[in-house]
Amino acid sequence: MGSGKRFYLGIDLGTSSVKAVLIDEAGLVCASASAPLQVSHPHPRWSEQHPSAWWDATDAAVTEVLAQGEPRRVAAIGLSGQMHGATLLDEAHDVLRPAILWNDGRSDVECAELEQLPILREVTGNLAMPGFTAPKLAWVRRHEPDVFSRVAKVLLPKDYLRLRLSGECITDASDAAGTLWLDVRRRAWSEAMLAATGLDRSHMPQVLEGNQPAGRLRKALAERWGMDTVPVAAGGGDNAAGAVGVGIVRPGQAMLSLGTSGVYFAVSDGFHALPERAVHSFCHALPDTWHLMSVMLNAASCLDFTAQLTGQRDVTSLLDEAQARGWREDGPLFLPYLTGERTPHNDAHARGSFTQLGPQTTRADLANATLEGVGLGLLDGLLAVESAGVRSDEITVIGGGSRSAYWTQMLADILGKSLVLRSGGEVGPALGAARLARLAVEPDASMDEVCPLPAVTAVRHPDAARHAYFRQTRHPLFLGSYEQLKPLYPHAAAGGDSRPS
Repeated sequence: MGSGKRFYLGIDLGTSSVKAVLIDEAGLVCASASAPLQVSHPHPRWSEQHPSAWWDATDAAVTEVLAQGEPRRVAAIGLSGQMHGATLLDEAHDVLRPAILWNDGRSDVECAELEQLPILREVTGNLAMPGFTAPKLAWVRRHEPDVFSRVAKVLLPKDYLRLRLSGECITDASDAAGTLWLDVRRRAWSEAMLAATGLDRSHMPQVLEGNQPAGRLRKALAERWGMDTVPVAAGGGDNAAGAVGVGIVRPGQAMLSLGTSGVYFAVSDGFHALPERAVHSFCHALPDTWHLMSVMLNAASCLDFTAQLTGQRDVTSLLDEAQARGWREDGPLFLPYLTGERTPHNDAHARGSFTQLGPQTTRADLANATLEGVGLGLLDGLLAVESAGVRSDEITVIGGGSRSAYWTQMLADILGKSLVLRSGGEVGPALGAARLARLAVEPDASMDEVCPLPAVTAVRHPDAARHAYFRQTRHPLFLGSYEQLKPLYPHAAAGGDSRPS
């Protein structure tokens, strides 16, 4: 790192790891580090992590990344993180129970109850889904009343990190939009929605815009890391921050994120909503900006599943084997609903499956089916967003899955869109968090300067004939398979508590 420069630290709390990056004044990533996380599944459809593990991983990643740079030249910190997680704190800000994560499916009964509220869709712009935060609190209120009675603050995952960093209880509008407590059009907490789960504004952090300062680094931490007591930006939910990181900040721009989950993200011209198709209507991480989003719960994680299922040593080897074999029109079909699905089905009980297997089916065929099945699920989401009136013909791709040229070309063929890969796209939300940190201390900086579209590294153009086959033959088969198998999916017992008796 050159002397005299200022740097910005971005921290992204993911599901499988915490990532930290340093960027310079030119927006270039100068250093990066990550620390792994584990997810606990103590009962069917449960998904939890302990916030102490988040902090330990953050401390490790930040310590490592700062060792590669000049800590005293870091001017601000930005935060990003997995959305929707319910982090429950008592009056002393001690954690009351493990956090319930975005891919937890236990609260479907509570969702059905929230759906009875006449104001729900009008205020939030969204369906009640088990992934959102409000149903989680309704579940805790019903099944863990002793815990609920002690709740003093509910924080989203990245905002728990902010509390540890700065001592402040603050969130941003993009992350808050995924709780079902936010009036998304007004970008403010809804008293009525809070009351529906037995809470009020006192339980909530303050809502700021993602590019605003939201506390300062604690003195003790600054001394330990060799930093100054720099501002901590409000930051953004992982998808919004990922979009900021690749310059997807203006209406008409769109992004596809291939991580643990799969997300199609389209910036809208104002507030739009289509909850009946399970489209997410959220605030962006920048002021007066909104976006629509489709979410599938299992995307790149399906590749890990198939690699483990078939005894392949890792995902890279599985992809190599799939490419060597090639995708076949008569190959097996995969439904990627390993832990349920959001867009467009809103079905916490859906499960994954391979069908159309034969005696000649190989591991490579199962790998190709997995790649195709995730792509067809993403097509479902894209079509739902377009039905809300938000369309883009060019889509920027980010996330770990974007590293596979074979898969991204298959996705272009399935979606019928040009997929654009850009430098820094693999960095993900941590880059956006760092950009938001810079905006927090340089409010007069232009958006073109801080959030440009990174240089194009590759473009995957769709093959018209292959797209027609996917759209006209494979996609109807994919949808029909879900409908035929749906009656076989397990459903929770009355009361919604999926713990074994």
